Amino acid sequence: MHRHPASFRDPAGFLFHDGPHVRRAVTEYGLPHVRAVRATGLVEGLVASGRLWPEREVASGLDGHPDVRLVLEHPPLPFVSYPYEWPFRALQAAALLHLDIQMEALDAGVVLTDASAYNVQLVGARPVFIDHLAFRPYGDGELWAAHRQFCEQFLHPLLLQSLLGVEFQPWYRGRIDGIPGDELVRLLPWRQKLRWNVLTNVVAPVRLQRLAGRPGMERRVARARMPKDGLRGMFSSLRQWIAQLSPRGLDRTTWAGYDTTVPDDESRAIAAFVDDFARQVAPGLLWDLGCNTGRYAEVALQAGARYVVGIDSDAGALDRAFARARDWELALLPLLVDLVNPSPGQGWRGEERQGLVERGRPDALLALAVVHHMAIARNVPLPEIVDLLTTLAPEGVVGFVPSTDARARQLFRGRDEIFREYTFENFLGLLRTRARVIRQEAVPGGERMLVWFSTRA
Repeated sequence: MHRHPASFRDPAGFLFHDGPHVRRAVTEYGLPHVRAVRATGLVEGLVASGRLWPEREVASGLDGHPDVRLVLEHPPLPFVSYPYEWPFRALQAAALLHLDIQMEALDAGVVLTDASAYNVQLVGARPVFIDHLAFRPYGDGELWAAHRQFCEQFLHPLLLQSLLGVEFQPWYRGRIDGIPGDELVRLLPWRQKLRWNVLTNVVAPVRLQRLAGRPGMERRVARARMPKDGLRGMFSSLRQWIAQLSPRGLDRTTWAGYDTTVPDDESRAIAAFVDDFARQVAPGLLWDLGCNTGRYAEVALQAGARYVVGIDSDAGALDRAFARARDWELALLPLLVDLVNPSPGQGWRGEERQGLVERGRPDALLALAVVHHMAIARNVPLPEIVDLLTTLAPEGVVGFVPSTDARARQLFRGRDEIFREYTFENFLGLLRTRARVIRQEAVPGGERMLVWFSTRA
């Protein structure tokens, strides 16, 4: 049994791995709430609608843990991701899911114990709630105790990008519990602060937090009550507002329109190469490094890949990839990650939120347009790039854009010293020291080369 490093705070239970199985232990403390909530039919309905990850009871105890009274089993997630890796539309969808569950739970006489964004995972572009112990019976007149947490982990990051055009992901990664209200308030101009929704959900709560330590405030808060209809109205109002938010500036990012600049003959040739690769390899988990809008990830899925994690550092392109995955219900999870500075292990003991690679290595990868970016724009030596690609996955397709290509030359400006090392012959020679080259092909109409490599014996 291996206890999950992020599952240690909740006295109601914990998540653990038992061989290939993902299981959740429910303690004596948590069992009454589990039984009471399940008696309402809420959990069954949420699972049936796809909003709550499935569960089944498998045991009434756990060896070595006398306080465990129930064990649940869940299907493994295809890939775990975190809010600071999600594009705007993904965090928005997760926030709306949370509020929808809050309202449906309240109708059943149930509330959520917290508002952690980490209680939601993405399966493709579909958000799903995963914390089965986060439900408890509603207490008449209670306030929404998790309002501040919801704002810090959902609302504030969305407002940062929607109102100010600032990408929230780097800030969120630096503060993994979310963006504090007082920091957001300091950034907002007065005209934004005076908007009713901002005033009531951001500015006023910050003011109340500053007053919290004053004499008598604790007693006043303890005596405060909110009717059930008022609580539901609070959820509904927030949902309506968040659903209307849109990301500012994502249509003007560097690579958001890259797909439209690739000539049709080049695009068709790349798609055919990817199609052949995916049909022959049929990877269970494929990483598309530099996925852009997800076009070739979709090709790979149609050809036999079961699940694709699309990785890109351009928020505008990734927003379009998320829309593609959502609209066509693709098994594509688009993540905003910088390959030169990927998500590390974070949180308690550096293990609570695992690093990108630690969450599961891919069976294969696509790296169709990232080598020149890493080598030229980020000054990563070719040997390091080849080492990364060949250790990350046993098979893959790599695109090499030569220095004579017009798009590559934009990156080369003022960097002529790199020309000497950055050649296809040098790249191919390095690749052959680490892997077998199964196939290589020049893309018609351009100067890009595609190489299929394998490190399998």
